[in-house]
Amino acid sequence: MNSGAASWRSERGDRKKMRWIVIGALALEMAAMTWLVAKAQDRGLPDPALTPGVVVDVDKATLCQVGYAASVRHYDREIRNQVFASYGLTAVDRRDYELDHLVPLSLAGGDEPRNMWPQSRRSEPFNAEVKDTLEDVLHHEVCAGRMPLAEAQEAIRTDWIAAYAKYVGGAPRRFVARSAEER
Repeated sequence: MNSGAASWRSERGDRKKMRWIVIGALALEMAAMTWLVAKAQDRGLPDPALTPGVVVDVDKATLCQVGYAASVRHYDREIRNQVFASYGLTAVDRRDYELDHLVPLSLAGGDEPRNMWPQSRRSEPFNAEVKDTLEDVLHHEVCAGRMPLAEAQEAIRTDWIAAYAKYVGGAPRRFVARSAEER
């Protein structure tokens, strides 16, 4: 009888150990996934599984009209919350991020979650402000007829940082406003 009780206790202890091993493995996997997403964001790129980039069919004449992008921007708080949650950014100061369109609206990017990601305003040297510069350059080139729209869309969707180096050139310069005392 003692050997049965000892065996039962041993099995129970083994199950507890196994449960903790499984819990530990799951926690490690979650930490690894969080780290991978953070590394991609540190580099200034969205997670391609969450934000593959989406384009819509718009003719160039419409796309190049002043005010086009503002006229098609219609996301709401629910979509914003959904995108931030998908990136695991639920407890952050959202003022540090721009809900950005990977393929910008000005290049016929879709106004939907699969084309949106929370892009840091604070990361260096590549951040939301720097990407905006690239968007302006590509939009200008497309509208001037010097670049096909599909080429601009693919360049920014695939790796906007590489596109910045190719089309804007060099490392971004950071302009820091001087304080009143420095002027």
